[in-house]
Amino acid sequence: MISMNFSWLDDFRALADSGNFSRAAEERHMTQPAFSRRIRALEEWLGTDLFDRSSQPAKLTPAGVWFQGVAQDLTSRALRIPGEARAVADAHATTLRFAATHALSFTFMPGWLRGLETRHSVGPISLVSDVLARCESQLLQGDVQFVLCHAHPLSTSELQAHSYPCARVGTDVLVPVSAPDAEGKPRHSLFGEAGETPAHVLSYSAESGLGRILREVHGAALDRHLAQSVFTAHLASVLRTMALDGRGLAWLPRTLVAEDLQQGRLLEAAPPEGFIELEVRLYRDRGPLGTAAEDFWQAVLASDQ
Repeated sequence: MISMNFSWLDDFRALADSGNFSRAAEERHMTQPAFSRRIRALEEWLGTDLFDRSSQPAKLTPAGVWFQGVAQDLTSRALRIPGEARAVADAHATTLRFAATHALSFTFMPGWLRGLETRHSVGPISLVSDVLARCESQLLQGDVQFVLCHAHPLSTSELQAHSYPCARVGTDVLVPVSAPDAEGKPRHSLFGEAGETPAHVLSYSAESGLGRILREVHGAALDRHLAQSVFTAHLASVLRTMALDGRGLAWLPRTLVAEDLQQGRLLEAAPPEGFIELEVRLYRDRGPLGTAAEDFWQAVLASDQ
């Protein structure tokens, strides 16, 4: 007896959409004879013809029309299976699955968790540390339950666009900083005197959430001051290292450079209007999280009141 091959459903839909064997075979990246054999195998498994081959383009038979709905239901159901399996596992899991941007993983998250643990048992955590774009993708795909990231009212994100619930769990500031020169002044300053050499700026890559915020808030000002990007990287920690080396000016989270500023290794390199006030947000999955994760979320909301 022939066994059902799930990929035959995609073959069936391709042919049902076009009615043309050659076009459907090309769409499915195979030769027409191979494609025709797969359609015939599906019909043999069902025990009836799905297409009337006497007409051009090929038309669905009554059984084919019926199977069109069945195929859609089967495909939709199959696509839901991984998420449903994760939901079943999460319902009984105690490990919380987090994605957090690199800067917050190192600076904010440890202290924030310690504060929560004084009021709520957190339990084990699995953390993925990455740039914001990939953290967002992890939550959109259901691979994690929570995302911890910086945010700003003028900068939109994928998670906002898809209405993922969030809570503000902290604040931060993007501070333009530079290493000092021999006179103890910023070696690189954005808002210098007219006619001065444009500031050398250490930039974030397009995947960086901090870079996204910086472009939304100060992109026009950077263009106006003819700032010159001399180095680009994903991570604030890398830009900090380059700033300490005197390579240029960088907008860095105060949580990352507070000690550098206190010790004079870095200096504020623009007036206060160049600073960017940030929120630290925790986003959660829109679906049920399971007992441990839901309890954690409720603890987060209670701590913010």
